[in-house]
Amino acid sequence: MSDSAVPAPSSAPAFAMPSVAGTLLERMGIDVTHVDADGATGTMPVAGNTQPYGLLHGGATAALAETLGSLAAQAHAGPARAAVGIELNATHHRSARAGTVTGRATALHRGRSLATYEVVVEDPEGRRVCTARLTCMLIDRT
Repeated sequence: MSDSAVPAPSSAPAFAMPSVAGTLLERMGIDVTHVDADGATGTMPVAGNTQPYGLLHGGATAALAETLGSLAAQAHAGPARAAVGIELNATHHRSARAGTVTGRATALHRGRSLATYEVVVEDPEGRRVCTARLTCMLIDRT
């Protein structure tokens, strides 16, 4: 994703996507396509993110899920606060060997101090690869 702002609903200010240069997102090829407080969407190639047997690495899937949930939580928190992950769990339903997986984070709870998102990751055929849940604590920036 470019460093420009990601579109947000008209009632919310635009979410300013930080630069991904030199980050895990860049190394893994994660492309964030949408972020707002209600959720986030992004993609990740399977190639380059596999374990030695050629299957999508569960840790790569978890990284995609945490990325999308954290960005949505940050959009909810606003610029004066920071969203920090405090719990991530992931159930891996099936493997992926090729193509691009798509993750969609959806808000389950958006409170004053905690935000929780469910993230569904699907393979190119739309089959569920993973279901994850991320909880972020919303703290004041120092």
